[in-house]
Amino acid sequence: MDNSVRILSTRPLDAALIGHAAEKGIVIDVLPFINTQRVKDEALVRQVRELAGIALTAVFTSTNAVEAVAEILGATQPVNWKVFCIGAVTRQLVEKYFGEASVAGVALAASALADVILHQTTSGVFFFCGDQRRDELPDKLSAAGVRVNECVVYRTLRTPQVITGQYNGIAFFSPSAVESFFSVNTVGSETLLFAIGQTTARSIRIHAKGNPVITGNVPDKETLVQQMIDYFQKHI
Repeated sequence: MDNSVRILSTRPLDAALIGHAAEKGIVIDVLPFINTQRVKDEALVRQVRELAGIALTAVFTSTNAVEAVAEILGATQPVNWKVFCIGAVTRQLVEKYFGEASVAGVALAASALADVILHQTTSGVFFFCGDQRRDELPDKLSAAGVRVNECVVYRTLRTPQVITGQYNGIAFFSPSAVESFFSVNTVGSETLLFAIGQTTARSIRIHAKGNPVITGNVPDKETLVQQMIDYFQKHI
């Protein structure tokens, strides 16, 4: 297999993942379409530090939120939180910063995580999220009578760029990146589109109705990259 297969990743990837793909004959170009900035105003910092001293139920649906909260709290400030989160990578960060015992439930998608939460609590949760967070989880919890206290700890900024190359596939890792990409680009009907999860896949289908969309089995970038490699090794 030669290096004729080219994939565009719309978010940064580890050099090891790009190198692994190259060994399999797949060239991955990286061109980020979003950027994140952590919120650092005094009111938020004070709120998060006060919450650290309270026994509460915390919800994370992104690694960005976990890292933003951990940065505010610092490595020396313990918490007594029951944490619900999405995906393997987010869980790893929760365990790293808040301890393995803090993890109360995990799911692969926001709606499924809401179901896990509803089986364990009927009171309130603190949802640490970005300003572009999706509605599925808070809407489902609120509809069931669970009070959702949102703490916006990072902002998502779109960085649209016009692509000039031709790609066999394009990989998307968030609905925000999908919106940013398609705000200035179109894709040919034969371009294969990869989505890290179902929510991202739904966003893709809004903009590229006729294109094939392959959704990751597990919502992490390593798994999606391997799925891309497996697909093109099998079909090209």
